[in-house]
Amino acid sequence: MRSFFLPALPTARVQLLRVLVYAFVVLDVLTFSGDVISHAGNSGFYTPLLLARLLHLPPMTALFAQILRAVIIVACVVAVAGWKPRITGTAVALAFWLWMLYSQGYGYVAHDHMALMVAVAVLPTVATPPTLRTDGTEPDSEAAGWALRCIQFAVVATYFFSIVPKILYSGSLAAWGNSAILTWASLRRGSALAHWLVESMPWIFVPAQWGGIALETLSPVVLFLRGRALYLAVGIYLSFHLATLALLGIHFLPTVICWAAFLPLERMRLPRRAHHD
Repeated sequence: MRSFFLPALPTARVQLLRVLVYAFVVLDVLTFSGDVISHAGNSGFYTPLLLARLLHLPPMTALFAQILRAVIIVACVVAVAGWKPRITGTAVALAFWLWMLYSQGYGYVAHDHMALMVAVAVLPTVATPPTLRTDGTEPDSEAAGWALRCIQFAVVATYFFSIVPKILYSGSLAAWGNSAILTWASLRRGSALAHWLVESMPWIFVPAQWGGIALETLSPVVLFLRGRALYLAVGIYLSFHLATLALLGIHFLPTVICWAAFLPLERMRLPRRAHHD
């Protein structure tokens, strides 16, 4: 069990993942979760989440929104540059979690950010090793394995627990799988390709819904895959998101980025940083 939850994995993988995650966080606060800025003028609609209530977070103000976003961006840029990644990463984690509590505190909670929030929380726990192997590579560590495993679990949970609202809203998975939900979504917000499918191949939507249910139900299997089987599984899930983007404009990029925690990023070597923390 220890090797499953605390696998010894390359610290270089965490270093590369930091670059991807923090770069995406900058993009995220400027675009996808940028609604925090507009929330400053809608305090009457503020419905704080449980954690926000426990922290007694007041409604967002315009000044604080701008300061918080600036802190996130600066901390991410400095962390990507490699300066004190544990300190700057902690700053990113605290500020981004606060940002997301406000983003999700106005009547809509999106589960596509869950893995990203876990990623920013656990990445600062991994220190840069002071010494290299004889071949010049960074050593494996259980700390790196634990951080990556946490992100992997969060990615899988994003899919697996999507089953719950389907059951709650439809009564059963069978009712959801056999419904016209994708047809309705395609008509309401679908692309030209989605409209064409509704007109020419309407029978395809029910099998597609069952395919989605299968991907969500079987998602924990990914945690046990290795090598080519794992890469194939990652490709299938990413293809699923590409299809939803092409048909419905739903991108799920915060989760897509976190799929990188499953991949051997260490094969893309970054320059060794001259300073540690």
